[in-house]
Amino acid sequence: MRFLQQMRANSTLKAPIFIPTVLLVALVVFFCVLFPEQAQSSLDSIKQGLFKNFSWFYILAASIFFLFLMFLCVSRLGDIRLGADSDEPEFPFMSWIAMLFAAGMGIGLMYFGVAEPVLHYLNPIHSGLSQAERTQEAMMTTFYHWGIHAWAIYAVIALSLAYFGFRHKLPLTVRSGFYPLLQNRLAGFWGHSIDTIALCSTIFGLTTTLGYGAMQVNAGFNALGVFDSSSFGTLAALVIIAMSLAVISAISGVSKGVKILSETNLVLAGLLLLFVIITGPTLHLFSGLTENLGYYFSSLLEISFRTFAYEPENQSWLSGWTVLYWAWWASWAPFVGLFIAKISKGRTIREFILGVLFVPSLFNILWMTSFGGSAIWIDQQSGGELAAISANTEQLLFGFFDHLPLSGLSSSIALIVISIFFVTSADSGIMVLNNIASQGNENAPKWQAIFWGALLALLGLSLLYSGGLASLQTMTLIIALPFTFIMLILCFGLWKTLMVDAQYFNKKFTQGSANWTGKNWKERLEKIVNPTYRQDIRRYLDEVARPAFSELVAEFAQHGLTAKMNYVDGKNPKIEFEVIKENLRNFLYGIECQSRELSDLVVEDDNLPNIERNKIYEPITYFLDGRQGYDVQYMTQAELIADVLKQYERFMNLAMDDNHNLLTADVENLSE
Repeated sequence: MRFLQQMRANSTLKAPIFIPTVLLVALVVFFCVLFPEQAQSSLDSIKQGLFKNFSWFYILAASIFFLFLMFLCVSRLGDIRLGADSDEPEFPFMSWIAMLFAAGMGIGLMYFGVAEPVLHYLNPIHSGLSQAERTQEAMMTTFYHWGIHAWAIYAVIALSLAYFGFRHKLPLTVRSGFYPLLQNRLAGFWGHSIDTIALCSTIFGLTTTLGYGAMQVNAGFNALGVFDSSSFGTLAALVIIAMSLAVISAISGVSKGVKILSETNLVLAGLLLLFVIITGPTLHLFSGLTENLGYYFSSLLEISFRTFAYEPENQSWLSGWTVLYWAWWASWAPFVGLFIAKISKGRTIREFILGVLFVPSLFNILWMTSFGGSAIWIDQQSGGELAAISANTEQLLFGFFDHLPLSGLSSSIALIVISIFFVTSADSGIMVLNNIASQGNENAPKWQAIFWGALLALLGLSLLYSGGLASLQTMTLIIALPFTFIMLILCFGLWKTLMVDAQYFNKKFTQGSANWTGKNWKERLEKIVNPTYRQDIRRYLDEVARPAFSELVAEFAQHGLTAKMNYVDGKNPKIEFEVIKENLRNFLYGIECQSRELSDLVVEDDNLPNIERNKIYEPITYFLDGRQGYDVQYMTQAELIADVLKQYERFMNLAMDDNHNLLTADVENLSE
């Protein structure tokens, strides 16, 4: 009992998110283990029902995400920065691009790089196509599934996390994107429900990916002759070993070692790509890449909305490929989105969208062209030798290497790459699960990593036991449906906040001079032509800012709002006006004494006799969301109050709080 109490005391898990998730996973595990046949039958029925009734929804949603992002990119909203206006990108451009490449790599490309183009080529959507047309359609369809639409799904979540996290200082959780819609209910039932669905979606998405990884690692060992078994026991052993390594990595704290391992793996994957390009039909691949890119982009609008409404015979193909992919990407969106968000602080929205949509997409297209295009060419030249093993999808990669030089070495390297991706994906997944279940708290105790690792392994094994990969895909499809709906609402909330952001971040609302009146202009001119030093700023804070903030505290109290004034004395004094919010972040308007260097040319200029020092001091505003401040030393007490209320009005418009209208009249009256 004491042990459980200590675990609870040290836990960062939030019960309203954690408990419903664990109960759902436990129910699925219980049903699959004790009633495997009934579980498989039930999941198949649910899958068919979802395919029949909601395939159109997945297709439409993915296209909406893409169009929404492109609208933000080309509009003035694209100029808004993910962070304070003064923030510079945390990583250099080329490092950021390299990390986006890393985000585009994983088990999926290793599993489907050969398999998907070959399967589309062997089983084309439309009959009566020539060999060249089948190849072209196969590559275009593969690009569609692994290209811009997939990354649009990731980018929507990543953009929301980065925008609300870095610009508005909210936790890096999915619920933060609903801040302008849920208001003070963000910390209640609806906020918990959003994070619970995101957590479940991530769990089942990770489990599906780990299922693909286990099956392909097993196929690699079979191809290399290590053992010859595809039984459930073999898959179970591989999952347990991989998850054990992932847990050890997660709790050991050797993040540097994991980073080196991941970077080494990317180098190996890159070398594998070069090997295929050089030893495969090189000129054919480059020619095909050029033509396939043109065909993909020219067909993009048409295929984006393709539901085969007038071709019922092809709707099963749509459900078995595109719909499952969109569900899989949606389930992975919190996972990949969090990684992309963390590396994108300081980028503009336009730069973020262009980078996230096109850099990984182009890399995926290059990968699919090299592996898939070579595999189709080999199958054509060999008289269908790859087609003969196409029923076992996980074996196609290693069957493909058998037709290239150094097949044993290349298959061994591919197996190493898959295995490392298997472990690092699980390791990163554990971190993301802790993040979501803890509402952004990244200081999780070690036992939580062990718990999530065990939960992923248990869920994956139970679903593989009841119905194999099909069961994993079905659970992903089920949980991705409500999460896709959440993502659509997230787009609306993001757009709504960005519109307010664009309105209040122009010069009219960020420069204090917007509140100047014609009164006291002589005193203002005297301040402008004379330099200000630290004692002048201290006097301004005491004689103007402190009375203004005191008056605001009293007036806010009249409206039932809790506000306080904080004064910090010292070498560089500062004063803050803060409005306390119970369930949301507080509003803060601060003024801080900051120094500014003047050049020697200014000091030595005879036309500026009052300037004798290289350093002057100014009272500069600062805000809780990190926006760039401005000089307020020329404001009177009434003008400073008006400026505070203007910033508070912006805060209220973003929060959509019920108290917004209480101060609107004050804003107008004090601005006159």
